[in-house]
Amino acid sequence: MWLDLNRRINREMSHSENKGLILGIMAGAAGISLVLVWYHKSRKSGATVNLPAFLDLRSRFHYVDLQNETHNEQGTVMALQGRQLQILEKLNGLLLSVEELKREVKFLKEAVPKLEEVVRDELQGKAGVRQISPLHKATRKRRAETAYGATETTSSEEADSEGGYITAHSDTEGESEEERGWISLPAASARTEEETELFNLLQQVDSLHCGSDDDKKESFRLLLEKEEKYGNHEGFLWRLARAYGDMFEMTTDVEEKKKYVANGKIVAEKAIQLDTMSADSHQWFAIMCGYMSEFDSIQNKIKNGCLFKEHVDKAIELKPQDPFLYYLNGRWCYSVAQLSWIEKKVAATLFGTPPTSTVQEALQNFLKAEEMHPGYSKYNYVYLAKCYKDLGQRSNAMKYCDFASSLLPVTNEDKEAQKDLEALLLTLQL
Repeated sequence: MWLDLNRRINREMSHSENKGLILGIMAGAAGISLVLVWYHKSRKSGATVNLPAFLDLRSRFHYVDLQNETHNEQGTVMALQGRQLQILEKLNGLLLSVEELKREVKFLKEAVPKLEEVVRDELQGKAGVRQISPLHKATRKRRAETAYGATETTSSEEADSEGGYITAHSDTEGESEEERGWISLPAASARTEEETELFNLLQQVDSLHCGSDDDKKESFRLLLEKEEKYGNHEGFLWRLARAYGDMFEMTTDVEEKKKYVANGKIVAEKAIQLDTMSADSHQWFAIMCGYMSEFDSIQNKIKNGCLFKEHVDKAIELKPQDPFLYYLNGRWCYSVAQLSWIEKKVAATLFGTPPTSTVQEALQNFLKAEEMHPGYSKYNYVYLAKCYKDLGQRSNAMKYCDFASSLLPVTNEDKEAQKDLEALLLTLQL
């Protein structure tokens, strides 16, 4: 009986796969029934059961099914792997969001003490009014004196500037640490003794920087004394770079000038490494590059000029409200527009494409500085006049020469601007 059943099943399975599958299921059901009957009889007769034989029979019935299931399982595995990749990508995005949220929470925790301090100071009437540096007071005073025919002049010690290659007064030089918004020290109530000492030192050197040549030398001395202690603080370092710039302007010895500017550039670069988002660090690094161009070969002059532009642009991005930065950018544009043929060839050799700019671009930057701070500096008026002269607009050039003449030459920078103004007037009168 079993042999007949097996032969019948085998013949039917050879006709087609689907028919075999159906018959296999039926045969399997029949086989299970026969097993149950046989098992029931064998228990009565005390016979033993050979299970492996029946299990092997059942495995034959399902052999075809397993082949089909294998193909289906491969497709399922691939689908699952694709789904796992999607889940991993979502988890990665979630982790990045969590990290960003942590940074924002940290920023808020640091900002809250400062906010409390500002509110406290405003309630006490200590920080409600924006401070104005003696430099800007001197500029306004000069214009008022000229307009009303006053004979008094502001002391040069009261309003001495940085002078030289890129000197004009920055709107923020007389502001306190909190007003400038850059300081990373905690609020006064939470500062350590060392942090309080640093805070007081920075305020002191800011005040000295706005004073006489002797004050600037004293500022430089104080910063050098504390360099080892605070040499890893960005705010201290860019001030030290500024002090090197002051010393560069005050000395007449060429070798000393080279030494001061080389050290100042190193210090400013370190300040940028500590905080790439410090506008003042980028500004003073650019200024050091400008100073170095006075002594460099054409090749190094062009390299430093490119660095100057790069860091002035970054400073403007970080501190767009400062007219001093637009004045610096205007000076760069004007200098590049005046490059000689040989300098352009050297620049093309070094960089492939030399730096380019126009007198029109320089003019826009000088006008921006004037718009942000009318009467910003005597030199800004002189360069406005130069740009209009080069563009063939003589009437506008004469107008800004008159504006420049209305500002008395008080500072070192003003005296240099006065010389340029007199030479410019001679060419305009020809």
